[in-house]
Amino acid sequence: MKIIAFGASPSKNSINKKLATYAASLFENAEVEVLDLNDFQMPIFSVDIEVTIGQHPLAKAFLDKIAGADILVVSMAENNANYSAAFKNVFDWCSRIGAKVFQDKPMLLMATSPGARGGASVLEIAKNAFPRYGAIVKATFSLPSFNDNFDVEKGRISNPDLDKQLKDSIQNF
Repeated sequence: MKIIAFGASPSKNSINKKLATYAASLFENAEVEVLDLNDFQMPIFSVDIEVTIGQHPLAKAFLDKIAGADILVVSMAENNANYSAAFKNVFDWCSRIGAKVFQDKPMLLMATSPGARGGASVLEIAKNAFPRYGAIVKATFSLPSFNDNFDVEKGRISNPDLDKQLKDSIQNF
């Protein structure tokens, strides 16, 4: 079983990438590849640029990664109650190649933030929107107050109740 995981943030210290990496590691007998959005930097999408350059090769590469997955583990960064600009740009370029960006793959959809809401706004937006783009959202998880509930050195959730919630979601996946 192949898992593609990523945090939908361009931060080199992305807390969402850390959460996605941890969650993906909990799936048994899985080969995990963690993507970095920084490897998919493209010009800001516009139809004018698309007319000039056509389909961007990095968008094709991102879609190829998704195509090779059996499961997607995605943790959404929240910027001003919405997607990060970096993720939205990758998504926009990819959606011009094919509307089913997530290619009918089962997805564990998550979010975290330093705040107590744990990216609840962006998680709700993504949960409602992603199925229209080919995501089969099997489970969602929000980790509130990342700095209080995640042990960065150990790379895992430190709050036992929240850790159990995530593990239960994966067990029932």
